[in-house]
Parts: sequence; structure tokens; C-alpha cells
Amino acid sequence: MTEVPAALVMELRKRSGAGMMDCKRALQEADGDLDAAYQLLREWGAAQAGKRAGRETTEGIVLARADDSSGTIVAVGSETEPVSKNDEFRAFAEHVLDLVEQEGPEVVSKVEDERTELIAKIGENIVVRGAARFDAGNGESIAAYVHPPANKIGVLVKAEGSQEAARRLAMHIAFAAPRYATRDEVPEEEIANERAVYEKLPEVESKPEQARGKIVEGMLGKRFFAETVLADQAWIHEPKKTVAQALDEEGLKVLDFERFALAE
Repeated sequence: MTEVPAALVMELRKRSGAGMMDCKRALQEADGDLDAAYQLLREWGAAQAGKRAGRETTEGIVLARADDSSGTIVAVGSETEPVSKNDEFRAFAEHVLDLVEQEGPEVVSKVEDERTELIAKIGENIVVRGAARFDAGNGESIAAYVHPPANKIGVLVKAEGSQEAARRLAMHIAFAAPRYATRDEVPEEEIANERAVYEKLPEVESKPEQARGKIVEGMLGKRFFAETVLADQAWIHEPKKTVAQALDEEGLKVLDFERFALAE
């Protein structure tokens, strides 16, 4: 087996960030060739990433930032809580946020090599779970909110109106998790499936047939739309109002939103 000078091992470790023993083994297999050893480390990292690809990443961190002209949000998942606090993991997440801010969410594919190398160093699955960037036009605001202290739920909002109102909306979305902005966005098939479930409920079937349709529609509004549709939800800052009512008073019109929650 090739004898590898300690200085060469240290040089490879500095270049790759891999462990001492992995660096030594790679240099031995590469007969002391630094570039070939570095390539081996990358291949081993890719192999480890493949083995861990199916593992859930319900821990990690959501990062977001917004100013007058744009906003960016990324969610980077890990398998365990300790890794979500790891300095290298957090540096990777910040790097992804910077790239998405500069180039848009499509840039995530460019960090694949860095992701696999980090998996090799840390020893568990790491996934960029989501990324988004909004740009503000004339009269539009961008607001970001990440729920502390865990920082595992985050929201980015684009709206017409003030940034303060948009941030209050982002806080609501983080808590209430709407899937649609308005009823018009809900697929008809999903509404039909919900309606079919309610029609078979004992408290509906026991009522006179002519009254059942109205009861079912009421259930759809109070149970389904009020839970899944942003405009129909109870405003968390003043629950007696719907979001639609609160935004009308705030003078805020929702244009787009993105919500990431690592545990979901």
C-alpha cells in the first residue's frame, strides 16, 4: 500500500473537508495523486448520497430575507436536529439562499456537488426541500417570515399594499397553512370529493332530503374552505374576521405566496 505523507493528507482534507481517514484512504487508492484522490472522495460522497436519498429530512432550517425590491426563501432539510445546528450545514443553507437571491430557484441544481459532499462529511441525508424568489413591481411589497425559534416554517408573500401588512399576512400563513389563496383555485374534483364525503355523514342523511344540499354547502364552507382557503380562514390576529375581511381593511391584495414547513 502506498505510503502517504501527512502533509498531503492535510492538503486533501483542507481542499475537500473530508475526514482524515477518508483522505488517507483516497490518496492510497490514488497512489498519492491529489486530484484523483479528490475525485474519489466526490464519488464516495455521491454514493453515500444515493444510499441516503430515501431518508426523511423533517429537520433542518428555513431561511428567508426580503427588502423593497425582492424576497427569497429556501428550506434545507436534514435528518436530525443536531445537524440542523451544524456550522457547515448552516453555511450551505446560507449559500443556497444567496444563490437563489442572485439567480432564482432554478439555481438549486447547481449545488448538487456541494450537497453530496456535505452528505459525505456529515453522514446523513440533506435535501433542498424548496426555494422561491419574488420580485416586486410598482406598488407591490415583499415580506418574509420564519417562525422562531426552530426556524422550520417560513413564508414569503408578494402583495399589493404595505410591507407591514404583508408581513402580518406571512405570519398568518405560517400558522394556518392555507393550500389555496381563493376558492377559485381549488380543483373541482377536490370539492366534489369533499361534498361526497359530507353527503354520507349521518347528521346529513338523517335530515330531510330537500335540506341536505344546503347543509352540505354549509359544511364545505365551515370545514373545508375555512381550513384550506386563505381568504376563508379566520384571521389569526383577530379571529372574528376572515382573512378576506382583514385584508380588505388593510388594503392588501395577495399576489403570490410560498410556504415551506420541514416537518410536513
